[in-house]
Amino acid sequence: MVPRSDANAGEKFQQLIALMARLRGPGGCPWDREQTFDSIKPYTLEETYEVLDAIDRRDWKEVAEELGDLLLQAVFYAQMAEEQRLFGIGDSLDAINQKLIRRHPHVFGEEQAQSASDVKRIWGEIKAAEKKDQGKANAGLLDSVPRAMPALVEAQQISSRAAGVGFDWENAEQVIEKLHEELAELAEARNNGSPVQLEDEIGDLLFVLVNLARFVKVDPEQALRKTNAKFRARFGYMERELAGQGKRLEDADMAQLEELWQGAKREQKP
Repeated sequence: MVPRSDANAGEKFQQLIALMARLRGPGGCPWDREQTFDSIKPYTLEETYEVLDAIDRRDWKEVAEELGDLLLQAVFYAQMAEEQRLFGIGDSLDAINQKLIRRHPHVFGEEQAQSASDVKRIWGEIKAAEKKDQGKANAGLLDSVPRAMPALVEAQQISSRAAGVGFDWENAEQVIEKLHEELAELAEARNNGSPVQLEDEIGDLLFVLVNLARFVKVDPEQALRKTNAKFRARFGYMERELAGQGKRLEDADMAQLEELWQGAKREQKP
């Protein structure tokens, strides 16, 4: 077993909190001191994607480093909140600790859960009860899904919420039928529609693909990220091969590019 390196994690976390307070304090870093909740948001998103990228590449040393960067974002927000007497990092830690215990009664209580689907059901029931206690029971089912998240992730979440109350197809085959229906509507829009109609049909097609991914238990965001990485690698292979011949991509015709593309696919096979 790999030895754990977090025996003094609490002490290290306290050091991070102190460092952030020092950076924001008098005589600290001018850049850190001028940041606001809104100015930090883009960095939070960037750090999140860097964590995902490192995981995709299975670069565990970099995953550890990127998780540290992501953790800094939480401490940064909490420090700014502390300065404005809104809340502190302890409040955030209390909130997540209590939530984990409250939403896992099958671990910390008497509830029974034999499968992941049982856990999802329990989780949903507890969330509904929490909303009722908070006076949010009348809010729309999809209101809690943030609109600012990446569109693929948003589509995945809102379709999952709708499916949770029974608004769903019965199986993947029905989703594939809907996919063909949307493709036909897209073809018609290409022939007769306006740019607005084309955009609408492309959106419908993407939404159905997200639902198909949900039925076959594939994360569409991660699937697309991996395909993007695959395309980058194959395209880079084509550039290197042509450079070795003293050529550029612009110098090759489509037949040559296709041959190089197939070579790249063969190169990538395990």
